Amino acid sequence: MVANNTNKKRVVISYKNLTPELQEAVKKKYPHGWTDSMIRIEKSPAEFFYAIMLETEDTSYLIKVDVKVDSNVEEEEDKEYYDDDIKGAEEIADSSSDDSGDDD
Repeated sequence: MVANNTNKKRVVISYKNLTPELQEAVKKKYPHGWTDSMIRIEKSPAEFFYAIMLETEDTSYLIKVDVKVDSNVEEEEDKEYYDDDIKGAEEIADSSSDDSGDDD
């Protein structure tokens, strides 16, 4: 049997503004986090937010969640990768300069 959602209130709210009871309901619905359940809501071509959904007996919630994108992570990963790649590069450069034959 499919529930009739036409009589439910529809509410858009930020996670930080939820009551403790609703925050607990979110934790129960998403025990392993909501990363895979987020949806992107377009407010305008330049504005958007991410949200998750929660249904209660009388209300359908669209809950805004904060998403932080850390651009430094990629830079750090690249730095670590390249550091690993060039270990010993100075030794190779030193040995090749010794054999270069330029004794000016």
